[in-house]
Amino acid sequence: MSVAVHRLTLSDFRCYAFLRMETDGRPVVLTGANGAGKTNILEALSFLAPGRGLRRAKLSDIARHGSADGTPWAVAAQVRQNGDELDIGTGREAGSERRLVRIDGRAARSQAMLGQVLSVLWLTPAMDRLFLEGATGRRRFLDRLVLAFDPEHAARASAYERAMRDRSRLLREGRFDPSWLAVLEDTMARHGAAMARARLDTVERLNAACRQGIGPFPAAVLAVAGGTEQALAGLDEDAAVARLQTLLAGARRRDAEAGAALEGPHRSDLLVRHGHKDLPAEHCSTGEQKAVLVAIILGQARVRAALRGAAPILLLDEVAAHLDQTRRAALFDELSALKAQSWLTGTDQGLFAELAERAQFFRVDDAVVQAA
Repeated sequence: MSVAVHRLTLSDFRCYAFLRMETDGRPVVLTGANGAGKTNILEALSFLAPGRGLRRAKLSDIARHGSADGTPWAVAAQVRQNGDELDIGTGREAGSERRLVRIDGRAARSQAMLGQVLSVLWLTPAMDRLFLEGATGRRRFLDRLVLAFDPEHAARASAYERAMRDRSRLLREGRFDPSWLAVLEDTMARHGAAMARARLDTVERLNAACRQGIGPFPAAVLAVAGGTEQALAGLDEDAAVARLQTLLAGARRRDAEAGAALEGPHRSDLLVRHGHKDLPAEHCSTGEQKAVLVAIILGQARVRAALRGAAPILLLDEVAAHLDQTRRAALFDELSALKAQSWLTGTDQGLFAELAERAQFFRVDDAVVQAA
């Protein structure tokens, strides 16, 4: 099954007062100088999935540069999946930090519904230090991978975090009401156990895909590091929830002293190794780390296509500049074979020459987009 954005419309989004792009389903290459507006287009596309987009920006920061406070912005797309058309719209409600979503003209109950109709994954230059910095970025990256398989994962994570914040507030205030805490811990346990299981399942699928090899890209070996995942491994759903409830109840005094929950899926980390070298990714060269990241994304696309019948839309910002010629050619071949649309950016159009007629090329200059 093929999936692609055939029309993208932006209103008061970043540097664009208005933009309408028409594509034919092939990979899309956007080239132009730094600051021309290429990444803004990818960010707009990232809002076709649940979450805060590839920059994780506040909704109020996304409105067109120089616009008045409270200005709404909008992203609309006509998506074609195996011949069927679907209209998706999202944007900021005027004067608020609320994000609105419409699917085929109807208001959606929540952002999570976007994940039921479309999967979007991305790689950006900001992720080049993913293996060198803290666990937060890696955990967020893992959860984005999970979301491609399980659209409810984001909603579970939000519910878990709300209950965790309420529990932490009660403990900091010294309010050890067992009934109230038990309700919050039950919510945390149910959603936390589901989050942990989804992460473990996703890593298992990705490892199987990466072992098959993706051309010259190194096989990535992934693992979830965290007390919660370790404690729940091998348990059925009911036993996992009960186990997590027990752990949370037993940690109340310690968490009260710390002012936060010290254990749970919010503390987990994603560990990645370069399979061919059997070396932690953080010890690899910058080029090898980039190749490992690309391998994970391509493996994810393969698995998603096998399970759901369609690969995710891929947003690859400046990815070609960090790959040698052999890997660039392999990347382009894989993207063409996936039959899902990819959007690539770069300053040098020559880096994408091997895509030739397999892609559509656009030039971006100061927020003006023209076919190249």
